[in-house]
Amino acid sequence: MTLDIDRQVATDTSTELPTQTDLDTWVSAVFARHADETRTEMTVRFVTPEESQTLNRDYRGKDKPTNVLSFPFEAPPGIPMTLLGDLAICHAVVADEAAEQGKPLAHHYAHMVIHGTLHLLGYDHIDDRDAEEMEALERELLADLAIGDPYAE
Repeated sequence: MTLDIDRQVATDTSTELPTQTDLDTWVSAVFARHADETRTEMTVRFVTPEESQTLNRDYRGKDKPTNVLSFPFEAPPGIPMTLLGDLAICHAVVADEAAEQGKPLAHHYAHMVIHGTLHLLGYDHIDDRDAEEMEALERELLADLAIGDPYAE
């Protein structure tokens, strides 16, 4: 399987952002557990707080910037497409959260990319059972990358 990850930078911050290699590594970890998935094309866009807030308000009804937003692509019935969807990641929010939680920025980014990619694959955390399943998978994937439990206090 070949992943096609379009990395877009729409923020002034570029030195602390994950590289294409980082994204490939983190998304590949997810797809290693979803080998039957045929939708292997996605966009990861690093956005400003303003863009994040606009997207969060317009699509989720929450008028504030957030760490990661996932936009799964729905192909018309009967038309096979490789596009999985898009992630919009706000560097300012991710960096603030990593600092507040005492985590390395790269580890928090890995979590956000894995979390968002799982959303694109249909995972959710609206109810407790689904949240437990998604969080357990995130823990396993991050552990495979030698990154600690993101939910540990």
